[in-house]
Amino acid sequence: MANAAAQDPAEAAKRKAAEWAASKVEDGMAVGLGSGTTSALVIEEIGRRVAAGLKITAIATSEASHKQALALGIPLSDFAHLPQLDLTIDGADEVQQGSLALIKGHGGALLREKIVAMASKRLLIAVDPRKLVTVLGSVFAVPVEIVPFGWETTAIRLKEKGFAPKLRVKDDGSPYVTDGQHYIVHCDLPETGLTPEQAAETLKGIVGVVEHGLFLEMASEVVIGDPAGIKILEAPK
Repeated sequence: MANAAAQDPAEAAKRKAAEWAASKVEDGMAVGLGSGTTSALVIEEIGRRVAAGLKITAIATSEASHKQALALGIPLSDFAHLPQLDLTIDGADEVQQGSLALIKGHGGALLREKIVAMASKRLLIAVDPRKLVTVLGSVFAVPVEIVPFGWETTAIRLKEKGFAPKLRVKDDGSPYVTDGQHYIVHCDLPETGLTPEQAAETLKGIVGVVEHGLFLEMASEVVIGDPAGIKILEAPK
């Protein structure tokens, strides 16, 4: 009897996207491994292919993905040895239809995800249909990674710009801490009245902000899984 996860349409959709994305990894590639639930399925599939003889070297975007890849025998390296990656496969919280602008970072790894994406020749995003939006920020807030020291003053500056920041906390009420030892605040994009491009520029200019979860003009293509198959969206030329 199939287990509950296998019967869940969203899980089946994510697995379809993950399997297709993993199939794009070729022998000899330097590969970025994303973070999150869909990326975990991608890493699982890549691990299966490595066990079958695929030869790659990878860099992970989070401690969790690094640990999973190690357990599966995927050879890992760092940017001292791999300054450029051929392909990174990651997930997203939102994908704006048309532009393929993304919101990422609700898994808490946005800084490392952006560093890895920027070092890649190609960024392939794997999602299920729920992640597609017409207006960026309509479902998810924009995660913004900030320095813990004086975070309250950073939050004030964000509020003054209209972002309505809310500190991400753990179940016990203490601040969530990223792999880079920073805090995350969730910011409301529609509330600002700014375009994603204007918001990205504004966020980068605020003292205390390390990085934001707006990934603009970065995705090469998006694969959308569906229990019945997949759909590919390509970045506008």
